[in-house]
Amino acid sequence: MVSRSLGLKRPPIDPALAGRVPPGQHVTSRWPVLHQGEVPDFDPATWDFAAFGLVARPLRFSWAEFTALPRVTVNADMHCVTRWSKLDNVWDGVPLRAIINLVSPGPLARYVMFWCDGGYSANLPLAAVEADDALLALAHNGAALIPEHGFPLRVVVPQRYAWKSAKWVRAIEFTADDRAGYWERYGYHGDGDPWREQRFAE
Repeated sequence: MVSRSLGLKRPPIDPALAGRVPPGQHVTSRWPVLHQGEVPDFDPATWDFAAFGLVARPLRFSWAEFTALPRVTVNADMHCVTRWSKLDNVWDGVPLRAIINLVSPGPLARYVMFWCDGGYSANLPLAAVEADDALLALAHNGAALIPEHGFPLRVVVPQRYAWKSAKWVRAIEFTADDRAGYWERYGYHGDGDPWREQRFAE
């Protein structure tokens, strides 16, 4: 494959990794910094995280309360819509399924919207964030996230393109209808499955 931006030929995918790299992607060891807007400030005294919408028990956590929740470690690959894939990321954080269980979504809840500092948002089907490897990440590869990669908290949904793994997340809303997030309003796909190359809406 030839890079249109650099005019360079990319190395072929290692056959041993072919089953882990979606179509149209190339493997990188770097972790490019890509986001919309400025990196927000963080104040642990005022930061909070909310889960609300079509749920039985809306919740709001302070920083101290959130960081006291049980955590898991997930090893997962990351696939960016700009066509790079970074393999074997080790994430540490709170499983999204734990938040879902705490708030108990109602029968009409079929989608979620992540709301973030800086006006960013990302939508997904509820089923996608119920996956075993979906979490709210606090650390990456044994170290706390840096601000440019989403500190203090980012969504990680490895089975979707990385724009769905929203940085600086502050809330998750449970909804009956699928509403477009930030990039989805500009034509990006509502689901964003890299194995189906769902980069853009039809």
